[in-house]
Amino acid sequence: MLAALSGFCRSAGRNRLAAATTVSGIVAAGVLSGAGTAVADERPQTQGGATATINGLKTSGEAVIHGDGGDQRVSAGLFEMSVDGGGTLQTYCVDLHNPTQRDARYQETPWSGTSLGTNKDAGRINWILQHSYPQVNDLAALARQAGASGLTEQDAAAGTQVAIWRYSDGAEVDAVDPRAEKLADYLEKSARGVSEPEASLTLDPPAVSGRPGDVLGPVTVHTNASAVTVSPPVDAAGSGVRVVDKSGKVITSAEDGSRLFFDVPEDAAGGPDRTGGEAGTAQLTVQASTTVPVGRAFTSESRSQTQILAGSSESTVSATVTAGWAAEGAIPAVSARKNCAKGGVDITTVNKGDEPFTFQLMGAEHTIPAGATRTVTVPLQEDQAYDFTITGPYGFSHRFTGVLDCKTQGSITTQTAQLRNEPSPATVGGGTVDTTDLAVTGGSAITPLIAGVAIGLVVIGGAVLVVLRRRETEAGE
Repeated sequence: MLAALSGFCRSAGRNRLAAATTVSGIVAAGVLSGAGTAVADERPQTQGGATATINGLKTSGEAVIHGDGGDQRVSAGLFEMSVDGGGTLQTYCVDLHNPTQRDARYQETPWSGTSLGTNKDAGRINWILQHSYPQVNDLAALARQAGASGLTEQDAAAGTQVAIWRYSDGAEVDAVDPRAEKLADYLEKSARGVSEPEASLTLDPPAVSGRPGDVLGPVTVHTNASAVTVSPPVDAAGSGVRVVDKSGKVITSAEDGSRLFFDVPEDAAGGPDRTGGEAGTAQLTVQASTTVPVGRAFTSESRSQTQILAGSSESTVSATVTAGWAAEGAIPAVSARKNCAKGGVDITTVNKGDEPFTFQLMGAEHTIPAGATRTVTVPLQEDQAYDFTITGPYGFSHRFTGVLDCKTQGSITTQTAQLRNEPSPATVGGGTVDTTDLAVTGGSAITPLIAGVAIGLVVIGGAVLVVLRRRETEAGE
């Protein structure tokens, strides 16, 4: 059972709880609005790749964490995840002070959206993954390198996790078994910087826009798979939208570097709530079966601890891109990405129309001229849920949700608390925010404390610092 096995990555401690209770006056949700309203399509901040559910520890030993409150014994080892659509992943924890949520769903994520993005030693963690168990499954050879004769799988998993924690969390931690400790010391001392691996599958950009009658794009496929399957838009029959290559030929498969386009007829239908020929959207999905590169990060919107990939079977990966069109005026294409270096979420808007696109963000107005691209960085508090909705002409509406989890911090406790239910967000003014903090569980002399605080939203306009960087681009590709 996951609750019994996941105690090696800790629950948030008093420092994190204190941080959560001091930000109640900070806006962690908002509404971005332009002309018109509509029910928003929810868009979590995923860039494609594998999606999986955590199953629990597969192979583990024990470790001792040294802290101000004394030494604490915890489990340390290798997690297993089940991939949506088929496949299995093996991961280690890179977020020691966070708990594991039961059956949490995880998404392959760039380092920039995790604590690894600001960790100067992230490359050393990747080296450890490449040079230890399970990538190196010859335990006798690994034992000889580490001077740890008789190394078992449990020792190898525990020693590898301990070495990773020393770099991911700066933890003072030792493996209990002497052989595992020798491996941890060897890996820590030998580690060198290795760059972040490429994603298993992404589409760039994640959103495009243009006029009906035009070809929208290009959208470039990035993947380590030999080929990907291209699924036409769900409503392709009704809208007449086709996915084509640069020559205009309809395509059903692609490979790394392929450029995809949306061929939108002049009379393309805009969906069930609109008449045809004025405006609309279509979504394209690509899918492949491949091994996910070792070193890829995995995060969960349920605030379950961040993981890093140590091994992968052949697994299903996917990515989506959205196309939007309108006959006149502003034509926005909007996407979002977590940016841990800036402590917030980057919301990028491309306007392929002939009129400016204006929206409100936390009380501040922003205008994207025709043919321009701009990125607004929304600053957020650590561990805060966010919910942003952008609306525009002709019923355009996109909603972005997630949780900013960029830091590894807090005090160590002896058991990991398991939250049995998903957080319940509070809704204000069309946006939602949840601030149910991670549970804190003490030792035998400390009763469990569940911190669930619904934070009131305060629209503070200019008091919220928004970083705006402009990247003017010419209209069209």
